Amino acid sequence: MKYRDLVRPGVLSLPVYEPGRPIEDVAREFGLDPNGVLKLASNENALGPSPKAVDAAAQAMRHAHLYPDGGAIALREKLAAVRGLKPEQIFVGTGSNEVMVLLAQALVGPGDEVIFGEYAFIVYKLAALLFGGKPVSVPMPNLAHDLDAMADAVTDRTKLIFLPSPNNPTGTVTDPDDLKAFIRGLPEHVVFCFDEAYAEYLDHPADLRPLIAEGHKVFCTRTFSKIYGLASLRVGYGYGDPELIQLLNQVRQPFNSTGIGQAAALAALDDHEFVTRSRESNRAGLKQLSEGFKRLGLGCPPSQANFLLMEVADSRKVFELLEARGIIVRPLHGYGLSQYLRVTVGTEAENHRLLEALEDILAGDQAVSLKGEKERR
Repeated sequence: MKYRDLVRPGVLSLPVYEPGRPIEDVAREFGLDPNGVLKLASNENALGPSPKAVDAAAQAMRHAHLYPDGGAIALREKLAAVRGLKPEQIFVGTGSNEVMVLLAQALVGPGDEVIFGEYAFIVYKLAALLFGGKPVSVPMPNLAHDLDAMADAVTDRTKLIFLPSPNNPTGTVTDPDDLKAFIRGLPEHVVFCFDEAYAEYLDHPADLRPLIAEGHKVFCTRTFSKIYGLASLRVGYGYGDPELIQLLNQVRQPFNSTGIGQAAALAALDDHEFVTRSRESNRAGLKQLSEGFKRLGLGCPPSQANFLLMEVADSRKVFELLEARGIIVRPLHGYGLSQYLRVTVGTEAENHRLLEALEDILAGDQAVSLKGEKERR
């Protein structure tokens, strides 16, 4: 008897999340110097980690022999002060990814329905399937969430709705007023999870804290992986009603965030200069890349995150040609967006290198057209 004969029903059919390829892996395959490989695949901060967080993490390493604060008390108190909440409304986890999976673990059982957009973060579907729920994928015309269609998808079996803004991987933003009206119209048996992983890149992100105060079943998640540049430390958090936070504490594992990560996150919250610089650099990079793509005749839907889509006729081939040049981007076949590649905003020099590589491929004899379908017609 094999292990696959012993696993519980549903495990074998779970899709596997595919992260962006590691720099070392690509360097090894193509015989490249790892220091020269450019990774624009995983929406990481092009400026690196918060300097204040780096210093705090280094100091915390002196106490690495001790277990971390299992309740992340200092970090929750700091987050509560920054976000205008109470510490008992904050839940800290191993990245916002774990926080959302724990939310599903606490709420979703066999037959419960979980709603999300068809081009939204694939972990929402994984979280539903993991606990026997039924994933309900709602069409996203123009790569944006259709709130009316999502409302129509709600049934008496709906338990959870996931919605990110900006959306990963499309970069689209849902209008805050429309979002609040949508939430106020949800029945009481539905919990709405608002994924704010890229909210810090927005000038005016949606603020759902008033709806939480009104008693609506809203839970919001954020991460230190993106604008704070702490992806490797895996620190995220959620906030909502204290009753829900207590339920999440009942399903989480002990010490689910490291002491080093907590220390770095605490310091990052005070690194306002770094956040401002990251936001400004990203805004300039979005402009540089979108204008560059359009100049090359490539489709490029608007984005308000730290990444954007590039429309190409043969995305798999282009992905391979860029990798051979030491540039890693993200194919989106798993999202049903095979005509696009997702590109993380880099520094000005990194963006320029990507555009130069694309121009070189366009001018070469690789027998591939990079132009999107709309441009080729």
